[in-house]
Amino acid sequence: MSSIREKFKGKRVALLGFGIENQAFLGWLQKQKIECEIVICDQKKELDLVYPDLNQDNISWNLGINFDKNLEKFDIILRVPGYPLFKPEIKKAIRAGAEVTSPTKLFFEFSSTKNIIGVTGTKGKGTTSGLIVEIISMAGKKVYWGGNIGIPIFNFFSKLKKTDYVVLELSSFQLEDLEVSPHVAVITNLSREHLKPADPINPNYHKSMEDYIRAKLNVVKFQKKGDMAILNKKIQFSGASTRRGQYQLGRGKKIYFSKLDHDSRLIGDHNKENIAAAAKAAKAIGIREAVIKKGVKKFKGLPHRIEFVGKFNRNKYYDDSFATIPESSIIALKSFDAPIILLAGGADKGSSFKKFAKEIKKRTRFTVLLNGKATPKLKKELRRIGYMDMQNADSMKEAVRIACQQAKTEDVVLLSTGCASFGMFNNYKERGDLFKKEVKKT
Repeated sequence: MSSIREKFKGKRVALLGFGIENQAFLGWLQKQKIECEIVICDQKKELDLVYPDLNQDNISWNLGINFDKNLEKFDIILRVPGYPLFKPEIKKAIRAGAEVTSPTKLFFEFSSTKNIIGVTGTKGKGTTSGLIVEIISMAGKKVYWGGNIGIPIFNFFSKLKKTDYVVLELSSFQLEDLEVSPHVAVITNLSREHLKPADPINPNYHKSMEDYIRAKLNVVKFQKKGDMAILNKKIQFSGASTRRGQYQLGRGKKIYFSKLDHDSRLIGDHNKENIAAAAKAAKAIGIREAVIKKGVKKFKGLPHRIEFVGKFNRNKYYDDSFATIPESSIIALKSFDAPIILLAGGADKGSSFKKFAKEIKKRTRFTVLLNGKATPKLKKELRRIGYMDMQNADSMKEAVRIACQQAKTEDVVLLSTGCASFGMFNNYKERGDLFKKEVKKT
């Protein structure tokens, strides 16, 4: 702890982006009474404080259009995930001698425990990391869960002991400048979701699939002998090498997974892969098979990931609002044998809807289309293949009403849009919560 104190004591520090991670870090700094100059730099003129009790005395604010100017005047810059490393402002600051870091990088540098399991992937990283946490808890070990799941690392940083375990869900933006890899690293899968901007508030995205993969592979790139990399058998790394080549997979032991049929509340073949990944990670740290099976069976799943909402009027309702690309919604559709009433459509991520439309025609009885810029594209693909059983909705209330009218006994009503939420909703969480709220009124 003293070394991190020395790092920040007396320094001029920019919190570049005042999201949940940097807010948590500021709260930690204040509790530790580390004296340094703090300037909060954010493009928003009005900020949402997740931690309203933060002491705002002796803090400067640089908000609005010029929030990231003059970064070269700082000693340390804490970048939020998603602020582009390739921006000229960052490069200029580095040339001037500023250190660009993040709460994630600081954690790997100063954590009291090295029992760290990092989980990444385009999809499945949340469920897989949740499964691992459940299994470790079942084994009677102290475990903390954080990262991209929405729990900032510095919420529990000071509580950590050498024997504790930490499971981190890590996004590509958290990984792209990482220089240390976790002891156990899991890569669930890789697809093209983050190559197109969708969120107008955070338009950053990777320039190419190669850049995206390289960012993800930092979770294993710096592993040493004795570390372990848990990899999906489906992933093909062209030119992969431990030393040189297009992609570097590090020196950790490579352990591959496919599917596992343990008793579970989770639905779909994709979750069999998540279970297999979690089981391999748990075995890597010495947890017995019997304990793994108990943990898998107990795990309820995460909100908005094919989440069972309830059975009403003899129909089952599922919230899969987290499915923001067609590939994810196709997986959800394949998870059910019963006829489906689907809620789809929304904001455009630049996706192709050809395969999604074919799967909708094959597996659904009726589709309710939520308004958004991508919805006409999906509707066009559905009509092109002769699917006409659909209707637009201007609100979630109207969408659920139409779905209930169209559902027959023992049908599945599924919110799995294959599109981003922006436009009608603030985010996928709000979309899913509104769906559940309206369903429970039926």
